[in-house]
Amino acid sequence: MNNDKYCIGCGIKLQDENVTEEGYTTTLENDICSRCFRMKNYGEYQIITKSNNEFIDILKSVNDTKDLVIYIIDLLNISKDINLIRQYFDNNVLLVLNKRDILPKSIKDEKLKEYFVNLKLDYQDICIISTRKNYNIDELLFKIKKYKTSKNVYVVGHTNVGKSTLINTLMKNYSEFESNLTISPLPSTTLNKVTIRLSEDLYLIDTPGLVDRGNILNYVDSNLVKKISAKKEIKPKTYQLKKGECIIINDLVRIDYVDGDKNSFTVFISNDLKIKKYNMNKHEELKDLYKHELEVGYHKDLVINGLGFIKIVDKANINVYINKDIEIFIRESLI
Repeated sequence: MNNDKYCIGCGIKLQDENVTEEGYTTTLENDICSRCFRMKNYGEYQIITKSNNEFIDILKSVNDTKDLVIYIIDLLNISKDINLIRQYFDNNVLLVLNKRDILPKSIKDEKLKEYFVNLKLDYQDICIISTRKNYNIDELLFKIKKYKTSKNVYVVGHTNVGKSTLINTLMKNYSEFESNLTISPLPSTTLNKVTIRLSEDLYLIDTPGLVDRGNILNYVDSNLVKKISAKKEIKPKTYQLKKGECIIINDLVRIDYVDGDKNSFTVFISNDLKIKKYNMNKHEELKDLYKHELEVGYHKDLVINGLGFIKIVDKANINVYINKDIEIFIRESLI
């Protein structure tokens, strides 16, 4: 039957005709789709793989407005090209660095801000937050009100950076209204624009995350997604590696130290993942995976998209074995 009703959890158009298609619900009297219902009530996660073209069209539609855009970045998993999203709109941007509670407390906020200032991004202001710990949420709301140009404020970012969680946190803290946005550790939970009224003069518009095909979360099962997605402050593990040694992370990635002086490798990943150190010539694990041969300079990070990063202090030649579809890259050290 014809219907113009949309799921209040993920924004998808509701339908009651095909149980295998997006937006299915047993009756159109429901306000959420079956997928969101099962995620919220039973913790059952269903991955939806969509083309980025649909999401890009939504981002381009933001450009038709003059509204403020909140661009959220996950501090543990900073994208290789964080300006990618910015090319789709010219609106003023408030840069929000989320999941501060995941990085060690010993890292100073000013150090993190300095890193992003040096990237010379185009934004009005910057705010470091943790939705889980309610950290700097008051400051964020102040800045939203300071820079917004109308009642509408858009929330954008890649998948799984915490857009919906942030909106739910703002609603819980400051609104008399309710938010029903569905949140989960999986990519692509939000499937369309969802407008949430925070107050009479402020509406937050959640948007689908830009899908990062190189993210490791796209290539593991839901149980491993939960382990990879850090919930608590990371306890970095430092390994002093000599030429000919390797580390293996949870049977997901192997890093061989092929050449260089004794070196320090500090691993910033979820505490739930296991790391093993070996003589690389006596162990063959994961060598059937795709091999990247990399030269690393002084004070660089090896980033494994969606997993975290490894700070390498001195120059090194390394081989990285990993699923060929997972993106890895070298950047200036964040810390």
